[in-house]
Amino acid sequence: QNRLCDKRHSLHYIYTALSRNVKMPGIHEFTAMGMLDNTLIDYFDSDRQVKFPKQKWMKAELKEDYWKKGTESRQSKQQWFKVNIEILMKRLNQNTHVLQWMHGCEADSQPDGSFVFHKGIDMYSYDGQNFLFFDDENQVWVASVTAAKATKMKWDNVSDLRKYTMGYLENECMEWMNTFLHADLAFSSPAVPDVFLFAGKSKVEENIILTCMATGFSSLHTVLQMKRNGHILSKEDGVESSGVRPNGDDTYQIRDHVEIFKSDESTYTCEVIDVPSKLHLHKVWVEWSGACVCVCVCVCVCVCVCL
Repeated sequence: QNRLCDKRHSLHYIYTALSRNVKMPGIHEFTAMGMLDNTLIDYFDSDRQVKFPKQKWMKAELKEDYWKKGTESRQSKQQWFKVNIEILMKRLNQNTHVLQWMHGCEADSQPDGSFVFHKGIDMYSYDGQNFLFFDDENQVWVASVTAAKATKMKWDNVSDLRKYTMGYLENECMEWMNTFLHADLAFSSPAVPDVFLFAGKSKVEENIILTCMATGFSSLHTVLQMKRNGHILSKEDGVESSGVRPNGDDTYQIRDHVEIFKSDESTYTCEVIDVPSKLHLHKVWVEWSGACVCVCVCVCVCVCVCL
């Protein structure tokens, strides 16, 4: 099983348009962002006028033509937003305001690596309040406020728009999600971390503090666990954790520790596991020598079988 097949995935695009240029640093009249599993993958704004990647794998795996067409699409949407925010301003007798659109899809991974469509999202908000959304189950637009009823009635009567929306959510969006997830997997082989298991002094003379540390891993799927005689130790057993922390070089570290008796003859192990890539590092504490030995290091990068 690989990282494509272990959870629900999502692909969303978020567009934000202001009714006018407020001329403030970092605030653009129009922005567009692509989000894969809640991670920013591409970006466009009205000042730069270019769609560009926000992940290394996006830049490496997608051809120049993708970015050219993407830029043209974003520029077209910018003009669409400009026209429609003016319509809303006249309808609501307002001036400086914000129109947002989010659309995309969510899918469940199957044991065989395929995806099953879960739901589509196509919704608009005005000044941070829900305005209009598409009910993909009943294939109708739903007005969240009175001002949206005119748009709902108009769009419900455009059958081509309904067909296009359903086609995008259930097909095109799913295809792009699949493409992006495979591109990420092909480019992003997880870094193999360094693993340390060592003892330190305790405030109690009869005890020692046993620490398990992993550093240099790049996948947030990485799990560290300490075991006593094969049993995973938890907070109830006295384990304390630093949590995952950044190293400052696009890798991470985590450190767990537990206080034990010096006389404890149990077998303590430190394991680092990354299920998607099948990376498994395993170290054992030899209490009588005050050292740890590496029992097994197994690194296997799985082959994608979802297509």
